[in-house]
Amino acid sequence: MKHVTVTWKPERATFEARGVRPDQPIEMAAPAEDGVMHAIGPAEAFLASVGGCSAWDVVEILRKQRQPVTGVQVRLDGQQLDEAPWAFTRITLTYVVCGRGVDPTAVERAVHLSSEKYCSVIATVRGVADVRSVIELIEESGPQAGCEPVPAGQQEA
Repeated sequence: MKHVTVTWKPERATFEARGVRPDQPIEMAAPAEDGVMHAIGPAEAFLASVGGCSAWDVVEILRKQRQPVTGVQVRLDGQQLDEAPWAFTRITLTYVVCGRGVDPTAVERAVHLSSEKYCSVIATVRGVADVRSVIELIEESGPQAGCEPVPAGQQEA
């Protein structure tokens, strides 16, 4: 059984979530008097959980397949209902996998296995939201190659 405690921090206009590592809380936005979000919102944190769960699976599967992966990023776009409870209706995960000589079929298999078999968070929303996957494979070259992250809000539409 998993345990998480969420505590309101009115002085910071946030909620603080603590799990198995109480020294590493996650900060989420709470209602603020100034109307400004002072942290990631709970719906965004949910999308981050989807991405984190699936990225974990993909990295582990590719490691076991001895694929020369040097970076993995998952960008998530979620569409929600326009009215309460604003449930997600579609979640698109874009996997950006970087490396030298990575087998595209291995990446496709890893993403499929995560989505259909291993990721508990995706399994929880399957049937409620349409979950889609897109794969971008970046072939690195040169000694300074790297998989640079794209900041939220700057990814392609």
